[in-house]
Order: sequence, then C-alpha cells, then structure tokens
Amino acid sequence: MFKKAARGVLIVVFSITAALSIFLKDLRFNYVFEDFFPVGDPDLEYYREFRTKFENDNNYLLIGLENSPSIFDAEFLSKVDSLTRDLQAMEEMNSVISITNSKRPIISQAGFYQLPYLHVSDPTRYEQDSAVIYQSPLLKETLVSADGRSLAILLKHKDVITKEGSDEISDAVVSLITSYAFPNYHIAGKVHAQQIFIGKLQTELFTFLSASIVLIVLFLSIAYRNWWGVVIPLGVVLMSVIWIMGIMGLTGKQLDFIMVLLPTIMFVVGMSDVVHIMTKYIEQLRLGFHKINAIKTTFREVGLATFLTSLTTSVGFLTLLTASIRPIQGFGLFTAIGVFIAFIVAFTLLPFSLLLLPRPRVSKKLVHRSKWFKILSYSFLKVLKKAPHVLLANLVIVLISLYGISLIRINTFLIEDLPNDDPLKQDFVFFDQNFGGSRPFEITAKAKKGTVLTPEIIHEIENLSEYLSDSLMAGNIVGPHTLVKSLNQAVNGGRSAAFVLPASNYEKRQVQKNLSRLLKRNDAIAYVVTDDQKTGRISMRVGDIGSAISLRRTKELQRYIRHNTDTSLVSFKITGTSNLIDKNNEYLAENMFEGLGIAFGVVALIAGLLFRSFRMILITLIPNVIPLITVAGIMGLFGITLKLSTSIVFTIAFGIAVDDTIHFTSKLKLELDKGKSLLYALKSTYLSTGKAIVVTSIILSGGFLTLILSSFGGTFYTGLLISLTLFLALIIDLSLLPVLVMYFSKRKQKMLN
Repeated sequence: MFKKAARGVLIVVFSITAALSIFLKDLRFNYVFEDFFPVGDPDLEYYREFRTKFENDNNYLLIGLENSPSIFDAEFLSKVDSLTRDLQAMEEMNSVISITNSKRPIISQAGFYQLPYLHVSDPTRYEQDSAVIYQSPLLKETLVSADGRSLAILLKHKDVITKEGSDEISDAVVSLITSYAFPNYHIAGKVHAQQIFIGKLQTELFTFLSASIVLIVLFLSIAYRNWWGVVIPLGVVLMSVIWIMGIMGLTGKQLDFIMVLLPTIMFVVGMSDVVHIMTKYIEQLRLGFHKINAIKTTFREVGLATFLTSLTTSVGFLTLLTASIRPIQGFGLFTAIGVFIAFIVAFTLLPFSLLLLPRPRVSKKLVHRSKWFKILSYSFLKVLKKAPHVLLANLVIVLISLYGISLIRINTFLIEDLPNDDPLKQDFVFFDQNFGGSRPFEITAKAKKGTVLTPEIIHEIENLSEYLSDSLMAGNIVGPHTLVKSLNQAVNGGRSAAFVLPASNYEKRQVQKNLSRLLKRNDAIAYVVTDDQKTGRISMRVGDIGSAISLRRTKELQRYIRHNTDTSLVSFKITGTSNLIDKNNEYLAENMFEGLGIAFGVVALIAGLLFRSFRMILITLIPNVIPLITVAGIMGLFGITLKLSTSIVFTIAFGIAVDDTIHFTSKLKLELDKGKSLLYALKSTYLSTGKAIVVTSIILSGGFLTLILSSFGGTFYTGLLISLTLFLALIIDLSLLPVLVMYFSKRKQKMLN
C-alpha cells in the first residue's frame, strides 16, 4: 500500500518536472537599464514625459579612437572619415557626429552655408584646422581630447526595446570599427554595455550551477558514502531548480544580474532540507526502527520545523517586494516561491524514494561513542560553564559593530560591478578622463513667460551652464543657449570667439531674425526645444563619479537653481536616467530596514504562535540579529559600500539564518513536551540538532561562497557577506542560543508553557 502510494507520488513529481522543463527553452537573459529606475518615484513619471517630448537620453554610443603621436594624421583621419560615413549609412542611426563631418555655420549676405572644421583630404591645412578646432567649445574635449591623441564619435541610434535589436546595433558598430583595423578603440553606451553584461550573466549562471553541483556531490559523497545518498538528494535540488526556472520561463520572467543568484540559492536551500531529512532518517535507522517508522518519525519531528524554516526563508525573500526596484522585487518573489518548491520536492521525492529503495546499511555503533556526540557534548559543557563570557563577548562584538555601522556609506557606480581591468570598465574610464564623461545628465527649462528662446531666459540658461561646467564638471553641454550662440557665431563669419551670446543690438537683431527662420525647420531643433518653444532641454555628459558624490552635487545644483535663477521667468528640473539611477541609493537604506522590519515581525509572530512566549520571541530573534549587526559593522570597518546588490544581503541572510534557530527551538519544545527538565531537554536538543545545524550551515555558507567566482563586484560581496553571516549565525546558535535559554529560565520559573 505504502509503495503504491509512493510510486503514484513520484509519477506526479516527475510529470510536473518534465512539463516545466519544456519551458526552460523560453528563459531569456536581460539587462534592461530602465528596469532599475525607482518604481513610483515622481521623477520617473517626469522622465517618461521628457522622453516623449525629446528622446531617450540613453540611446547613444560613444566611440573613442586613439592615434599616436596625434590624431591629425592623414591616414588615420581618412579612416575616421570613412568610418563616420559608414555609420551614417546605418538604418538604425539618427545622427553621427565626429570632427570629420562637423561644420561651422556661416550667415552672410550671400546666404547660409557651412564650412568644415577639418579638411580631411588636405593635410596641408591640418595645422590651421586643429587651431580652429581647439578654439571651439563645442569640439574641444567633446570630440577631440585635450592632448590631441584621441577623438570621439557620438552616435545617436533609434530607440530599441528588445535585446536582439540592441545586439544588432552593437554588433554592427563593433564590426565596422574592427574592419578598419584601428590600433586602439573604445566603446561606451547602453546597448554595448548591455550586450557584454548579458554575456557575462550567461557565463556566470553556468559557473554557479557547475560549482553548486560539484560542491553538493562532494559533500554528499563524504557525508553518506553511498550512491543513493548522492543521487537522490542531488535529484531533489536539481528538480527544484527545474521547477522554479520552468515557472520563470512559463511566466516570461527574464534572468538579470540579480536573478542569476536564484539557482545557487535553490541548491543550498534544497540541500538544507535534504540534510535535515537524511540526518533524522539515518538517526532513526541507527536506533533500530523499521524503515517506514523511521520515515514517519522524520516527517513528524522534522516536517513542521522544516515547513516553518521554509516559511521564514520565504518571508525573508518576500520582504524584497518592499524595494522600489523591479528586478529586486521579482527576485524576492520568485526566490520565495522557489524555497517552497524546494520544500515540496524534498518532502515528496526524498521520503518516497527512500521508501521504495532497500533499507540502507547504517553503522550500529552507539550514538554516545560517535565523534559528533563527543564534540557536541564537550561544546555544550563549555558553553554553559562560560555563559557569562559568551554574553560579554557578544556584547563587545555588538558595540564594535555599531561603531562600524556608523561608517557605512551608500554609494554605487554605473559599472563598478566590473573589475578595474575589465575592458568595458576601462572604456568608460577612458571617456570620463578624456571627453567629459560617459553618463548622460539632463535638465529641462520651462518658460513661465514667453518661450525658452527669449533673451532673458537664454541668459538664465547660460549662467546655469557655466555653473554646470565649473561645479558639476559636465562636458558637452548642449541646450537652447548653444543654439543661440551658434547663430551668433554664424552671423559673425563663423569665428570661434563669437560663440557667445549676442552682445550688441545688431547681433541680437541678426540672431533673432535667423532664429525665426530656423524655428520653421522644427527638425533642426527638435532635440533642444519643444514645438511650442515652452520647454528646452539642457543635455550634457558627466563622469561616473559615484552616486554619493553625484547626489551631493545634484543637491548643490538644486540649491543653486533656487537661489540664483529667476524663478518668475523659468523653472529648471533635473531629469534623465543617471539621476534616476542615483536616486535608487536614496531608497536603499529605507527599503532594507523596512524589509528587515517585516521579516523580524513575521518571525516574531511565528515564534509567538509556536511557543506562546514573549521570551522565546526574543530568544529566536537575538541570535539572528547579532550576525546581521556584525556583518554590517564589518562592511563599515572595511569600507564595503552599501549598494543595490549588497542591500539584499541582510534580508536574505536573516531569512536563511533563522532556520537553524527554529530547528533548535522546535526540537527543544518537543523535548520539554515529553516532560524532561529544561537542562536535560536543552542538552538533548543540542546533541540531536547540533550535527544538522553544523552541516547545513557549512553547506549554505559553502554554496553562497561559490558566488565569489563572479566577475561582478556586487555578486562577489553578496556571496561573501551572506556566507559570513551564516557562519556567524552558526557560532551564535551553538553558543549564545543555549545560554539565552538558560538565562531566561533563571529569570522566570515557568518557560515554554
């Protein structure tokens, strides 16, 4: 009867696995930049409005080309000119700007015409051309570097939504550049970076899966020393991964740089369930119980505790739904679902497989003679004898950690997750050092009187532009004021010195007259001024200086705007993708504490319902809060910044670390319910659960430690910090937790009633 039911359950499990595995082919990798904008932020809505009026400020690519000793070399410039023309011919490009196609406008009595800044085919004019180029504010350190050894080409491409479309643009651009055999080139921009990031994600997913499988096989081989002790547990975790990833493929959830952590988490969480089941099952067999009775006892004594640990772990992940960033929300939701999938698969596949298999051979040696028994007995006695020292040591650790927490800084860089020697990071640094930056920065100007092209408002924009250049260190600033200055330059014969706002009445009349003509050609100013001329766009690029400095400078900029602009004429507002990414950091600490608060509350509720004791709530929480405080302190003391990736460490670690505490306290309650004294029940619990707690903590820590194989700094620190937290939680569970139980029992005679 039991075997028939077992076969039926296994058929259902394998059928579900087969069905969900079909959807694995639908899994897609993605790194959509816009997904990391803060959800519900009013600035996000404003940016969307800005994007409909102008363009997506991230639809660009920067190409940097180097040549020694100078870019003013006939062969080099001829290749640059040909590359520029080929890029212009691409259907996906809206515009391509380089020094080989840049022209200065001339307006004279003969009409309007343009002169090239650079006469590519006439090297005899290079010296004169270079002098003109370096006198032009629009070109110097925008299209040519200050040292004259590199130039930049700015590409603005059409808006692309799909990864395939982005990859096509990136591949085509790279293919064109390499076809000209430039000795040294650099590329920066969303579509290029996105393609490289996704490639790394695919590689790392395979790496993490492989490392997790190797780790599990190695551990299981050492722990159980037989084929079923390796194959069945490995099947449990593999099936759990297939289920959750199949669900992701079915629902269209894509893999991003946070979601690639999911398989590793599934492996370690699934193994935690497996170890508790296997340890209890083998323990019952050693005590001489029949196989069916051993499985029943395992279900009864481990089932509830494992369900509660799965619940608390899921809650830890579900608290990530409070985050303001969609990828983190999705990660929290699917990982929470995955944790319960691991629980379901573990308590169906494993017990029923064991039921169908022959009774395994287990050692008949007495439990009290085993090495584990001796080590745990010695540890238990030492902990109780040194109870005051244990309490004092934890207090000192907390105080030092609190000081470390005061040193934590919230900061992130656009591409800081990559190592310094990564080619993509070096490309971004190249543009930051030579061409004013690689990050777009946007400001809108809304006219309250007239249009943004009226002289009074243009002067306000010009003053703001000077501040942006000096204080924000922005480069390539383009706006309505540059349009007016370009016209003034044009009516003054194209002289670089005339690239200023018109001063004389004659210049003002000439500029105004030609501006009216230009306004009739809306396509010429569509990226700078809206059709109704009420809103202007001030666009620039800034260096990847980190969100902490960037946010500080942004606040200083807002203060400058409030106190130094005529708000009765014009209102300025900061927008753009960089501003939104920076704002994420303002939410990090808030999201983290909110998530932890919810997790603490749910765990406290579970402990309260289970034990009906306020003291047990504290006993459950304290051993798991201290490791979090300690790791946070370590972050501060060692200068590990809090950022998007590391902000999820604490909620994940708490949700997983509390599992061992719940296993310990659940077993303690069972022992006390048998009528045993507190000391005897505590010792029995310590010896019974100690091995499983140690083994699962080693597995969990080791599993997360595989993440240090990542080339992404955030993933590296996520794995390292979670592993460290779980290791500290293990030490505290085997030292502070029993001391707290004894300490509270001395304060109150009745406990755990």
